[in-house]
Amino acid sequence: MRRIKVINEPTELVPILRAMDSDVKYRVFQKLSEEWVTLEGIQTEFGDEGKKALILFEKTKLVEARWQQAEGKSKPVKAYHTYYTSFHINTSAPVNEVLDIFNVAMLDEAEFEKMEARIYEQVGENGIFLGKIQESEDISPIKLKSLIKRSSLLELRGHRVERFIP
Repeated sequence: MRRIKVINEPTELVPILRAMDSDVKYRVFQKLSEEWVTLEGIQTEFGDEGKKALILFEKTKLVEARWQQAEGKSKPVKAYHTYYTSFHINTSAPVNEVLDIFNVAMLDEAEFEKMEARIYEQVGENGIFLGKIQESEDISPIKLKSLIKRSSLLELRGHRVERFIP
């Protein structure tokens, strides 16, 4: 079946740009577009970076999962495959928002991890209102949403930021 990811929200560009920002992510995504693969299979072939890529793809809903029986295993295991066959990008945004989105998408990994860790601590076990983080970090709503879209540790549920649990 053909599935098309329609992107109307500008911050949705961040996960797509980040999905191919390293050779490992690119190869993992390619592999997942060709066949169903388990987390164990990805980790064996691509290591921990491949595992992190798969978790990010699952969080951003770029892959789908199903349970399948694996050889030599008594319990079924989760296997993954790309969800979409194409993307349709139809969005517009003011220049300052586009700058924030691309800034987050291309932010140095170390700098991003510092920001992500600060936000993760603020979120805590119960989550926190988006506006509270925006005030404490002194960043625009678009930049904050973009940071959350890039993160494999955080997710946005309505106007609340919560820790992502795969």
